[in-house]
Amino acid sequence: MQEHITQFLQYLEVMRNRSLKTIENYRHYLNRFSQFYGPSKHVSKITLSDINDFRIHLKRHQNKHQKHLSISTQNYHIIALRAFLKYLVKNDIPTLSPDKIELSKIPARTVEFLTREELDRLFESVNPADKWSFRDLAILKTLYSTGLRVSELISLNREQVDLKRREFMVRGKGNKPRIIFLSQEASDIIAKYLSLRDDNFKPVFINTGKGLKDPNDILNEEQRRLSRVSIETIVRKYALKAGIIKKVTPHTLRHSYATELLINGADIRSVQEMLGHSSITTTQVYTHITDKKLREIYEKFHR
Repeated sequence: MQEHITQFLQYLEVMRNRSLKTIENYRHYLNRFSQFYGPSKHVSKITLSDINDFRIHLKRHQNKHQKHLSISTQNYHIIALRAFLKYLVKNDIPTLSPDKIELSKIPARTVEFLTREELDRLFESVNPADKWSFRDLAILKTLYSTGLRVSELISLNREQVDLKRREFMVRGKGNKPRIIFLSQEASDIIAKYLSLRDDNFKPVFINTGKGLKDPNDILNEEQRRLSRVSIETIVRKYALKAGIIKKVTPHTLRHSYATELLINGADIRSVQEMLGHSSITTTQVYTHITDKKLREIYEKFHR
C-alpha cells in the first residue's frame, strides 16, 4: 500500500506538476486511509465496504480539540483516494474502480463580501504615514483590485508587476497562468510604497524585519517576504479598526472583487477566468449576486 502511495505522489509531482502543498495534503489524506485500511494490505483487496467504513471513521473522527472534520474535509480525503485509485487503474494495478465512489453532498456555500461602504471604511482606516502603512494600504488595494489569492500575493516579485501597463501574470492553483489587471489607484499606491523602500529585495511586499529570529536574516530577501499569517493579520487589523463586524480575511476581498464585477455586469465566464477557477462550478457560488442583479432588472423594467 505505502509503496503505491509513494509512487502516486511522485507521479503527481513529476508528471502532473502538482504543487508541493497539494502533494503534502494528498500524502496526509492517503496515509490516514492507509492506517485505517492496513499499510501492509494490498490495494487489490480494497472494497466499497472498506471505503464506506473509512467514511464513517472520518465522520466520527475528532481532533485534539474535540472537533469533528467538516464535510468538505471529509470529501478532500475521498477526492485524494479516488485520484489514487484512478492512478492505479491507469497503470493496470488491480483495485476498486474509483467510479464507484461518490462524494458527500455539501450544503450550498454562501460567500461573505464587503459592501462599497464597508470597503471605503476599510481603506480609510489606513493612515499612510510611513512606508509600512503605505505597504498595508497597497496590500488591501491590491487584494481588492485583483482578486488574488493570498499565496499569489505573497509570491509577487517586483520584476513581474508592470505598474505602467497595470498588469502582470501569476501562476495559481495547478500552476495555471492567468493575467491580472491592476486599478490605477492600486498601481499608484504600490509605486509609492516601493519608492519609499531603500532595499533591492525582489518581493513586492516585505516584513519590517523586527520579528526575525536570526539578525542576519535582515538581508535575506526570502526571509523578508511576508507570510500568509502576516497578510491575514494586516487585513484583520484594519477591518477591526474600521469597525466592520463581519469576519474579514484576504479571501473576503477576493469575494468582494468578484461580487463587484458581477454586480456591474461582468459575465460569469469572464469572472471565472479572472479568478483562476478551473471549473465554472466553483465560480457559480456567486450566482446569488447575479440573481440579485436579475431581480433589480425585473423590478425596473417589468410592468
